[in-house]
Amino acid sequence: MAVDYVVIAVYLAGMLAMGWWGMRRARSKSEFLVAGRRLGPALYSGTMAAIVLGGASTIGGVGLGYQYGLSGAWMVFTIGLGLLALSVFFSARIARLKVYTVSEMLDLRYGGRAGLISGVVMWAYTLMLAVTSTIAYATIFDVLFDINRTLAIVLGGSIVVAYSTLGGMWSITLTDMVQFVVKTIGVLLLLLPIAVVKAGGFAEMKAELPTSYFDPLGIGGETIFTYVLIYTFGMLIGQDIWQRVFTARSDRTARWGGTVAGTYCLVYALAGAVIGTAAKVLYPKLGSPDDAFATIVKDELPVGVRGLVLAAALAAVMSTSSGALIACATVANNDIWSRLRGIVRPSAEEHDEVRGNRAFILLMGVAVIGTAIALNNVVEALTVAYNLLVGGLLVPILGGLLWRRGTVQGALAAVVVGGVAVVGLMAAYGILANEPVYYGLLASLVAYVAGSLATRPTDEAVLTAWRERLAGRGNPELVSESVPAPR
Repeated sequence: MAVDYVVIAVYLAGMLAMGWWGMRRARSKSEFLVAGRRLGPALYSGTMAAIVLGGASTIGGVGLGYQYGLSGAWMVFTIGLGLLALSVFFSARIARLKVYTVSEMLDLRYGGRAGLISGVVMWAYTLMLAVTSTIAYATIFDVLFDINRTLAIVLGGSIVVAYSTLGGMWSITLTDMVQFVVKTIGVLLLLLPIAVVKAGGFAEMKAELPTSYFDPLGIGGETIFTYVLIYTFGMLIGQDIWQRVFTARSDRTARWGGTVAGTYCLVYALAGAVIGTAAKVLYPKLGSPDDAFATIVKDELPVGVRGLVLAAALAAVMSTSSGALIACATVANNDIWSRLRGIVRPSAEEHDEVRGNRAFILLMGVAVIGTAIALNNVVEALTVAYNLLVGGLLVPILGGLLWRRGTVQGALAAVVVGGVAVVGLMAAYGILANEPVYYGLLASLVAYVAGSLATRPTDEAVLTAWRERLAGRGNPELVSESVPAPR
């Protein structure tokens, strides 16, 4: 294992070094929060793929493959579909808005009164997303070093908080690119073929397992539909995803770079399911499906390769964790704290903006680590977060982009009614039930349409300003072109 430890140590040291390098680049609010909106296609595609494919997509995706076979790919597959839909239909318009948060977009569209309450919902979602990613360190570091859960969370979480606080989005982008490469090599190029060979090839896998393991719909139509509602639509509206769209240097980069990342997700989904299916052949009686990834890595991979694949799992967790952390801090500072205090800082105070956002990343990072240590049920926490996100914010966000007649009253009604409905239905049916997101989303839609039609249309001046921003005009942010855009 000594070689494996060296591989992991070098990887973690590299993450911290990139955080230090990113600190030298992040000298303005735009540079710190959205990498100066200057990412080219290669960096954009890599960082987008890295953030959406986290520990749940890697360890959880293999676990679903172990439990259901090839149809276990559907969870990650719907994430890829959501990213493709976002990239093709919405990313260019989102990038042209030149904002920092989803709530700022709602303020622009509805006239400046929808941001605070939507910010609170988005903050809760990003916080729980960061928490659940951080908890995954316990599984990985337990395999690596056999250390207890709390120490594993503190160790992994502290590294992510350190490089995110130092360099903001620049550090996260650079580390994401390394994580993207490590995941590609470790999972797709090494673990996938080795797992299939160790299981005797596809012919042996088909002979050993029930035919349901090779049924594309074996996981169940209702489950697939729920994945679409939660993950595909969640990709369309999450602050962590939008903040990456804001980093694109052009409409074309956002559209095509995101399309490449979405396609990569589809491949990654199938790979995880195949690895899990192979693990079922090799270890038919594991205590938990989520143990499949760690077990096959520990028992079947040679020294050195094992370290690289575990680094890939660590990379998957870190990329999602860091993206969720900076999103959580951005929402907390820009959408909640500044509004509550009534502070409007002049754009000239660039240094103060960086310092303030850096402090919020550190503060939110400590909160995430503390919550992760205290929390036990990761699946329930993440389900609550996604149900609130989709039930409360999907309708007003997509309605603002697609329906001119939508009003701020309708948007606020949708957030409140959808959020309350989701919480009430989770209490009635159970957190993991499908009904809360189904009926909560329907209640939000009804409230949005009824509230909008019952109130006066949005002021024409607001809509005109909105159309100007969607067209890429009327942007208050002056972006320097003196530094070449990274490719």
